[in-house]
Order: sequence, then C-alpha cells, then structure tokens
Amino acid sequence: MSTVDFGAFIAELATQSGQAILPFFRAHHATEDKSLGGVFDPVTEADRAGENVMRHLIKRSFPAHGVLGEEFGNENVDAEYVWVLDPIDGTRAFISGIPVWGTLIGLTRDGVPVYGMMHQPFTGERYSGDGRQARYEGPNGPRVLRTRQITNLGEATLMTTSPGLFKGAEAEAYARVESQVRLPRYGCDCYAYCMLAAGHVDLVIEAGLKPYDIVALIPIIEGAGGIVTSWDGGSAAGGGTVIAAGNKTLHQAALSLLAG
Repeated sequence: MSTVDFGAFIAELATQSGQAILPFFRAHHATEDKSLGGVFDPVTEADRAGENVMRHLIKRSFPAHGVLGEEFGNENVDAEYVWVLDPIDGTRAFISGIPVWGTLIGLTRDGVPVYGMMHQPFTGERYSGDGRQARYEGPNGPRVLRTRQITNLGEATLMTTSPGLFKGAEAEAYARVESQVRLPRYGCDCYAYCMLAAGHVDLVIEAGLKPYDIVALIPIIEGAGGIVTSWDGGSAAGGGTVIAAGNKTLHQAALSLLAG
C-alpha cells in the first residue's frame, strides 16, 4: 500500500475519532486520575471513545498491523506496520476547555515513524507529514509547512509543556537552554510541535514522553524541515527526553547546552 493510501486512511481515522471525542469537549464528564498518587495524569471517557473508534477501524482494515495506544495497551507490536495512537494529547487542556489538545495518529514501519497526523477537531485543523513533506489543512485553507530558519538561540522561541515537569539534572539542563532564548512559552502539548513545523516557534524541549506522545509528530516536523531527537542525539521514537528544532544548527546549539 502506498503512502497516499495510508494518508487517506489516517484522514478517516481523524474524522471518526473526532466525531467520537467532540461531544465530550466543554461538557460535563467523568475524569479519572491514572497517576496512582503521583503527578495528576487525567483520562476521560473521550480518550477511550476516540481510541476505541480508531482501533476498530485499524483492525477491520489492516488486521495484520500492530497497535500501540495510550488507553488500551499494545497489540502485535512486532508487526511490520504499527499504529501509535494518542486519542487526546493534552488531556489537562481538554478538561480545562482549552483547545490546545489534539489527536495523534502515527504509523511506524519496522519501528521507524513514516507518517503522522495531529488532528484538532474543535478548530478543524490537521497537521500531517511523511518525513519528506508536511501539510496543514484548516480554516485558512491548505498549505505546505516549513520550519523557521532561526539559528541563533538568542532569537529563538522555546516551548515546553511545563518547566515543573523537569526534575533534578533534567531541570538544570532545561534551564540552561531557557536562559539563552528570547521567548519561552509553556503549555500546548502536541500543538507546540505543530507550531514548530509551521514556523511559529523554534524549539520544543520535553522529558518523560511516551512513544504515543511523539511518534506521530516526528514525520510532521521532519517533513517541514526540522529535526527531532532524544537529548543524546538518538531516535526520539521511544519517547523519554525529546528535543525538536527548526534546523540542525539550532538543534546542535540547544543539545550542547542540555549536555552542560
């Protein structure tokens, strides 16, 4: 099957999951805490509804494929093709009524991210990429995504979900980068990476990510001309500490600061 076919199928996954999730947004619904007493980690009925829809469509259309999802675990993850799903990335924003959450739909082949989409059904926006190109579809019409080519940290805008999520040496490493940039901004989860791909921000630095938090975003950023790695310069597909930058020069400058 071609990338174009996968793109069309992912678009359908986005449509169907969006229809399942939207009725819960800015509505009264139950929220559970998955943290078991740690940092608040909410999950809602909307998370489960969105992932259920996507899993059903994948199993019906590609029964040999694997699925790695946030809410319902892993199935057949040794398959050639594995779908990596996060029905609501940014659940804290979702339960707060703020539309900076999104549905992440990623596809790996032999463990390598090859296609991804971030869908925000409330705003009607879709960011997608295959590692070679990236596109936006939304109220302002379709366009090709390109990262901003700022190479000086002193001119850069940096985003992270929250500095409070970094602990110990990671907090110190992040602070070294933040102290050098022109503008740090917090929040936005997956939206931050899409803003990087669209050329509005220059760096995203995070820690404690899971594969479903980042896999779908890698082909979007790379397709827009950016770079995404772990803090040691390796693959970001496994999650953990992640840095995304608009270009290699800025990426290397930030990596050097993270390394101390």
